Amino acid sequence: MLIDAKELDHQTINEVIRACEEKTCTLTGMCGQRFVGAGMAEKEIEITGTPGNALGAYLNGARITVHGNAQDAVGDTMNAGRITVHGNIGDAAGYAMRGGRIYVKGDAGYRAGIHMKAYKEKVPQLVIGGTAGSFLGEYQAGGVIVVLGLTGGKKRIVSNFPCTGMHGGRVFVRAQSDALDLPPQVTAHPITAEEKEELRTILLDYCEVFGYDIGMVLSAPFTVITPDTANPYRQMYVAN
Repeated sequence: MLIDAKELDHQTINEVIRACEEKTCTLTGMCGQRFVGAGMAEKEIEITGTPGNALGAYLNGARITVHGNAQDAVGDTMNAGRITVHGNIGDAAGYAMRGGRIYVKGDAGYRAGIHMKAYKEKVPQLVIGGTAGSFLGEYQAGGVIVVLGLTGGKKRIVSNFPCTGMHGGRVFVRAQSDALDLPPQVTAHPITAEEKEELRTILLDYCEVFGYDIGMVLSAPFTVITPDTANPYRQMYVAN
């Protein structure tokens, strides 16, 4: 079903999508409408234009593809499904994300992956093809974040204060550790052969979606970042 969203607010857009008997809905003329696809479970949503904040918030199994850029809080607290953005995204992508996958071809703004978490079989994945802004993985409690730096340019692959307050999960960055300014409560090491095979599994679908050669992507050095203590806040807030 083709939906011209130019004159529609977010509530009407979501009502039309839910009422649609077809599985796939294509939205054109998107210009900043928020909460598109929020909480949806079974639909496939194709978007041209720029959706507003909280695209796919609380997503519960639907698939959303954006042929362009997206604004802040993509996949806020999403539970399952996949969000694919063929451009850049704003701040706080994957905020409190607890399942599913977010694939970004371009760059991410500040605080991508903040408060990500995992539970049993649910291990969320956020894959950023370009660079990430400051506070990447802030207070991360679970899940996997991958930053690939494939967009080129002179920007640092990860900006200031990555992994601040991190106490779970892992971050894979396609760079040497000396290119990252990490806080003391995390550890960083070159990727192991076992971790590289795990990363290959994560990136197979991503590379297929965006047309990258996975051998080329994996040929560069990667750094793996994890928390180094069960209580990362002690050294920050308690006098020793």
